[in-house]
Amino acid sequence: MAKKKKKKRRIRPLALCVFRRGDKIFLAQGYDSHERKIFYRPIGGRIEFGERGCQAVVRELREEIQAEVTDLKYLGALENIFEYEGLAGHEIALIYRGRFVEERFDDDDLTVRGLNKGEILYEAAWMPLELFRGKTAAALYPAGLLKLLEEAAWR
Repeated sequence: MAKKKKKKRRIRPLALCVFRRGDKIFLAQGYDSHERKIFYRPIGGRIEFGERGCQAVVRELREEIQAEVTDLKYLGALENIFEYEGLAGHEIALIYRGRFVEERFDDDDLTVRGLNKGEILYEAAWMPLELFRGKTAAALYPAGLLKLLEEAAWR
């Protein structure tokens, strides 16, 4: 009997973009049904072979929320080893800051659905940074993102 091949686990390269206005950042909300936990993360996605991180950000924003981004600036890289839906994951995320081209994205009450082939991936909205501080802080990923944002120059 032939041995079943074990699927090789791989590190996933990501490019994520943080949009910030004053004390708010634009984030996607996710849910881990295994942990029964809501979490937040910047929008973006997998870097494809031969694609630079900044190109991945532009492509992902166009594909998922039909948005154009400008003034991209690299902030740093974060490594995230985690569990999601009961499975181990490992990502290296290139973090950028950016600005939406269209003013409609600057509305505090805006909620946008990220779509892939008609399937809803997430809902994104402006969230106060204070939500991610203190003892009752909401989960913000990748790990270390809040610290990176606090150290970054937002000029």
